[in-house]
Amino acid sequence: MTIFKRLGLTQVINGSGKMTALGASAVSEDVARALKDASQDYVDINEMMELAGTVIADVTGAEDGCPTNGAAAGIAISTAAVIAGENLTYIERLPNSDGMKNQVIIQKGQQIHFGASIAQMISMGGGKVVEVGQANKVEQQHIEEAINEQTAALLYIKSHHAVQKGMQPIETMIAIAKKHQIPLIIDAAAEEDFQKYIAMGADIVIYSGGKALEGPTSGFICGRKKMMEACRMQYKGIGRPMKIGKEGMAGLIVALKQYASRDVDVEGQLSRMQQLCEGLEGVPGLTCSIKQDEAGREIYRANIEVDSKEAGMTAEELLHALELGNPAIFLRHHYVNIGILSVDPRPLLKGQEAIIAETIKLILARGVK
Repeated sequence: MTIFKRLGLTQVINGSGKMTALGASAVSEDVARALKDASQDYVDINEMMELAGTVIADVTGAEDGCPTNGAAAGIAISTAAVIAGENLTYIERLPNSDGMKNQVIIQKGQQIHFGASIAQMISMGGGKVVEVGQANKVEQQHIEEAINEQTAALLYIKSHHAVQKGMQPIETMIAIAKKHQIPLIIDAAAEEDFQKYIAMGADIVIYSGGKALEGPTSGFICGRKKMMEACRMQYKGIGRPMKIGKEGMAGLIVALKQYASRDVDVEGQLSRMQQLCEGLEGVPGLTCSIKQDEAGREIYRANIEVDSKEAGMTAEELLHALELGNPAIFLRHHYVNIGILSVDPRPLLKGQEAIIAETIKLILARGVK
C-alpha cells in the first residue's frame, strides 16, 4: 500500500504530465534513498549549497549554480539577484526596490499563468514588470525601445503555456542583452536540455528539479558565477521563505548526477500511446492520434479528440468524470475548450494506459448523469 493510500488519499493515475499539482515526478530509488538518508542526519547548509552549485555547474556547463525549492522560486531569486546583487542592505529591503534599477522586460505573449503568475514571481523579487509588444506579435524594436537606465534584466519564458508564434526568439534576446549589457534570464522550468541555453549565451537559466530531472520538489539556477553568488545571497532576504532543505538538496544532487545516464525511451512512449489509441479504436465520437509536444520536446502524447454529438458528452464532461473516479485519472487538458484531451506517457506506471482506455469507454457507455 502506498503512503497516499495509508493517509486515506484518493489514488491518482497521472496522465497529465510532470505537473506540480499532481506531485511532479516519481523519483528513482537512489534519489529516494538520498532523501531518506539526508532527513536523518545533519550538515552545514552553506557548505551543501556550495556543493550543489558545483554539481549544477558540472551538469549545465555554467560557471556556477544555486539550488532552490522550485523553478518559481528561481524566478523570484534571480530577479532579486540582478536588482540587489550582493548588497546586504538592498537584499534586506526587497521586495521594496524603490530607487534601484528594477525593471524586467518580458514579451507580452510570455506573461503567463503557470499555476501562479509570472508577474507575481518577478514582483516578489523586487522587479517591476515591463510588458512589450502584443500577445501574438513582438518586434525586436519593441524590446529595445523599452530598455532604459532602470532596466535590470530581460526575461524569456520557454514554456508550452507561452504564445509559440510571433515572439522574438532566444537568439534575438541574447543579442539584445549583449548589445545593451543587460543580463538575460531564461525560465526553462520544464526543459530537458540543461546545457543548451548556457551554451547559447544566456546569463541565468532556471530549471525545475521535479520535472524533466525527475528529482524531488526542488529547482536550480545556473549561470555566471557572480550572479550565482548573488542568487545564494538572496537566502538572507526574500529567498529565506523559499529555502531548500538538506533533503531536497541531497535528492537534487543525486538526480543531477544520474541525469546523463537516464533512459528517455521515446520508443516506449510511442508504443504505449499507440496501445492507448488502439484501445479506443472504434469508440463513437473519439479520434485518437499521437502528437509531439507543442514546445518541440521529445515527448509524444496521445491526443483524444471528442466529438460531443457522437460521444454523448463533451471533452470537459469526460475530463471531470475521469477526475471524479477511483482511481482519479488526470489527463492533460490545455485544449479541452476545443474538444481535445491528451495523455502524457512519462508519468504513467506500467499498464495504466490500458486502465485509462477502459475507463473512458465505461464512462461513455454510462453517459452523462
